[in-house]
Amino acid sequence: MRLFQQLLVAVSLGFLAVTAGASPSNPVNGTDYRTLEQAQPTEAGKRVEVTEFFWYSCPHCHAFEAPLMEWVKKQGDAIVFKRVPVAFRDSFVPEQKLYYTLEAMGKVDELHKKVFDAIHVNRQMLNTDAAIADFIEKQGVDRNKFAELYNSFSVQSKVRRAIQLQNAYRIDGVPIVAIGGRYLTAPSMMGASLGRQPEATLTSAALQVMNWLVVKAGKEQVGQAAAGASAEVKK
Repeated sequence: MRLFQQLLVAVSLGFLAVTAGASPSNPVNGTDYRTLEQAQPTEAGKRVEVTEFFWYSCPHCHAFEAPLMEWVKKQGDAIVFKRVPVAFRDSFVPEQKLYYTLEAMGKVDELHKKVFDAIHVNRQMLNTDAAIADFIEKQGVDRNKFAELYNSFSVQSKVRRAIQLQNAYRIDGVPIVAIGGRYLTAPSMMGASLGRQPEATLTSAALQVMNWLVVKAGKEQVGQAAAGASAEVKK
């Protein structure tokens, strides 16, 4: 019995040693975030590109939306924020087209949250072309103009690009945030170091990791720019 207790203590201490270094303020690669083997090109210039991969019908994306937007506001000019709606199945495509049509009409700020609330608060299904058109009309948007853009080549092209990005970033769940074209983190990853916690706690932890990753990615971008300039001088 004593030997079993000693073994149990040893295993417990070993587990604590592994997890002790992982925390929102001291994130560990492979636990609190993961690094892509191949960094993806970004278009943020000197700022850090932050991209949220989401799905309107995902309840966790709905819960993440408000704290994420508060976080984005606090970053100011340090970042460029983008969204990419995912499609793990063909049935996701109408919601992708919904987002990109709102973007084309300049109505994301006005209606993005309303779409989330319609689905998760009012229990509306917005996963078909007809249901989306009915919802949009009720928001005071011209139904015909919306339909024209919704079915346009431009929106179809953005949907194809979204799927390419989803595959390039190896997105296997949502919400997930890509930072600097190289690092990925999410509230769901926080459970590995924090254990079973309320969703709000995991979200707060993920935002702290995002702070750390923005700084990390920013320093790396500065270093790469300096190295590039030095190489040009030597030519």
